[in-house]
Amino acid sequence: MAIHTVATSPYPGQRPGTSGLRKKVAVFSQPNYLENFVQSVFDTLGDASGKTLVLGGDGRFHNRAAVRVILRMAAAHGFARVLVGQGGILSTPAVSCVIRKHGALGGIVLSASHNPGGPEGDFGIKYNIANGGPAPESYTEEFFHRSESIAQYRISDAPEIDIDRVGKTRIEEMDVEVIDPVGDYAELMQQLFDFAIIRQLFGSGFRMCFDAMSAVSGPYAKAILEGMLGAPAGTVINAVPLEDFGGHHPDPNPVNAAQLIELMAAPDAPHFGAASDGDADRNMIVGRKFEVTPSDSLAILAANADVAPGYKDGLKGIARSMPTSRAADRVAESLGIPCYETPTGWKYFGNLLDAGKATLCGEESYGTGSSHIREKDGLWAVLFWLNLLAVQRQPVEQIVAEHWVRFGRHYYSRHDYENIVADNAHMLMEDLRIKLPYLPGQQLGHYTVASADDFEYTDPVDGSLARQQGIRIIMTDGSRIIYRLSGTGTEGATLRVYLERYEADTTQHRIPTQQALAGLIAIADSVASIVMHTGRSNPSVIT
Repeated sequence: MAIHTVATSPYPGQRPGTSGLRKKVAVFSQPNYLENFVQSVFDTLGDASGKTLVLGGDGRFHNRAAVRVILRMAAAHGFARVLVGQGGILSTPAVSCVIRKHGALGGIVLSASHNPGGPEGDFGIKYNIANGGPAPESYTEEFFHRSESIAQYRISDAPEIDIDRVGKTRIEEMDVEVIDPVGDYAELMQQLFDFAIIRQLFGSGFRMCFDAMSAVSGPYAKAILEGMLGAPAGTVINAVPLEDFGGHHPDPNPVNAAQLIELMAAPDAPHFGAASDGDADRNMIVGRKFEVTPSDSLAILAANADVAPGYKDGLKGIARSMPTSRAADRVAESLGIPCYETPTGWKYFGNLLDAGKATLCGEESYGTGSSHIREKDGLWAVLFWLNLLAVQRQPVEQIVAEHWVRFGRHYYSRHDYENIVADNAHMLMEDLRIKLPYLPGQQLGHYTVASADDFEYTDPVDGSLARQQGIRIIMTDGSRIIYRLSGTGTEGATLRVYLERYEADTTQHRIPTQQALAGLIAIADSVASIVMHTGRSNPSVIT
């Protein structure tokens, strides 16, 4: 074995987005493309002697090839140890868990989350820091700047090791430990939730369906739900991770998880349904013929957190992304704790969690989590719901309805316009910014605009400022329209339009969501001239 220095040239555009660097597989397959970015990360981290790195991904196409390259580059950089998931598999929540438990310097996550996989699909890579959370911009900007001038990378010529067998081996002077991807994570879940009462729930004839969408949550759900909690065999469907996710778009929403939605609408439907995404950090919760919005899910878990042993001592605070509905705000107020409004991106929750200011956090894009790790966590949310169901012994719909009676209902929806021309999307946002000073006081349909701005966030822990995080139009009754461009896609641009209306009257809680929001939808289309800018008369996806 020997370490080689290989000459290379920069590739343009290796700036990590909200969730790391995401590109098409064909882009990552270019000579030295992956190596350039990994070396840029390692150069930024500096001396790694005596340090541990965690490595794994969601099993999508190119995952195994990337693991082999990164192992040999980590050895060349001088890491003392790498913990790699068996078969190259580690869910994003599990990476965070393993980093924190083993005191690692950080970890590399190979995933494009909920984006499609396969040879024609997407691939991604991101770095998580020592707290287990995504690298903040101070890191990612350094990765990018280094990638712009990189001239060489270092790599060992060691032969490939067997990553399918748990155990230890070496590359150069570096120990490689292939670990059970589920073990540390399952141990942590047992500390947080009452597994005994959940086992009793399944023993009572309770049935559920968990759709792993042929993605990485399958092994975790099989081991924990069917193995440790006694759910019947077959409870987990699409349980085997596939490189192309079996053709699924592994984004757990009612559109992409259509098989689960159909099962939950059947006459003999299970009592409870759930799904997770490509890298297992998102969740969708479903009752019989009833879908729970992510915003409501966060609020309900916060209001009932004391059912779970890990949260018996109460919550220090709640954090939500700005576009997420204000349902959690009302729960926080009732509990006498703060509710923080952050930009979209899990990295913004990290400082709040580290500083002990928040315990639960969530985003409207089917992401919920807590202080147990520094990533959102799909299966964790499902286990939290199971713990709640085991204690309350009520149907999902009844739990949600009773929550609305207590706190009111926040009608909420997101309209996505996918793969639109990027220049047109940016022009739409710029035109909206020009209109902002003139909107307050205007009568728009049945609403009057109270305020309009481009959201800025000052971190209450380190004082850092994030600008242009989404355009908000807030009405005098608290209703909101929000526009932002997503940073998770790899083609064109995705415009997301968020709509929210609060309803306190319990007799008005069963109106179909799109009907309840019809007035706001019309205003959102008109104010932003969506048809003119995008050429689209309807969203690609409505959730």
